[in-house]
Amino acid sequence: MTVARLQESHPAGGPAPNGMSVDLARQGAGEAAASTRWAVECHALTKRFGRREVLRGIDLQVPPGLVFGYLGPNGAGKSTTIRVLTGLMRPSQGWVHVFGHDVVRDRTAAQRLIGYLPGDFVAFPELTGDQYLRHLAALRGGVSWSVVERLTERLRLDLRHRIGTLSHGNRQKLGIAQAFMHEPPLLVLDEPTSGLDPLVQREFLHLVREARSAGQTVFLSSHVLSEVEAVADVVGIVREGRLVVTDSVTNLQRQAVRRIDLVFGRPPPTGAFDSVPEVREVDVVDRTAHVTVEGSTAALLRAAAPLGIENVVAHEGDLEEIFLNWYEHGRER
Repeated sequence: MTVARLQESHPAGGPAPNGMSVDLARQGAGEAAASTRWAVECHALTKRFGRREVLRGIDLQVPPGLVFGYLGPNGAGKSTTIRVLTGLMRPSQGWVHVFGHDVVRDRTAAQRLIGYLPGDFVAFPELTGDQYLRHLAALRGGVSWSVVERLTERLRLDLRHRIGTLSHGNRQKLGIAQAFMHEPPLLVLDEPTSGLDPLVQREFLHLVREARSAGQTVFLSSHVLSEVEAVADVVGIVREGRLVVTDSVTNLQRQAVRRIDLVFGRPPPTGAFDSVPEVREVDVVDRTAHVTVEGSTAALLRAAAPLGIENVVAHEGDLEEIFLNWYEHGRER
């Protein structure tokens, strides 16, 4: 990630966006990543602010070429993790590697491989969008302007206006464009769809899928769980600074609490499913048993088969239910 600090002769002047410093050597984001098994690797990652411990020994490994969804409520430690991962904050203990580069000892090399959209994206208000992106392209090197044009067209972003006059949604589009435009090996996106209208949100998800298909890795933090579910291969849930679960979306859905409606020819007998360990709750209304199941449904269906099932309606658990279950019940890995 190379984020521009404008040269003194530049008309905007001032500090870099979001307080980030820059290495002005023109090393393109196309620089080959170090040979490593992991796009992102964290070991015992801990961050303290005074006596308050925000991150508590996070261990995480993200393979290249997938979308990793990073979930948690406000204050759980998501943005702090991302700031350490992108080299903007030093850990109190532990370490983070990006494609084998330590983000503290080898910060410049690690940042060259990252396209970063912060949750509070700001840019130089005096510049037009065109000036801003051209300046970043010149600093990064190797950026095809045709890629920028395609991005801005798909995001419906007009680059002629000064950044200071843009709405929140249009500034967010600019932030997305600057993160994607150099086609980095790793995209780190913190609340990327904040302020976007539904059509642009959908286009953004297409961009994420295309990045994955091109072999890029995406580290995505979002409160919009349906969006994460739509694109993520693997999710991690952080709770009070600890990573409480990391698993594929498919596996989490299999383990999720599901609601199944079993319709019988006659009302089922009381206690018919008491012996099924996966059953959490049963509510019988006339001939229909509304059953809440955690895990496999095989034993439930075996128990129900002799009772004369006429219909089965399954309501699959979604990522929001999985997330809430981990928080409300405090489950650990």
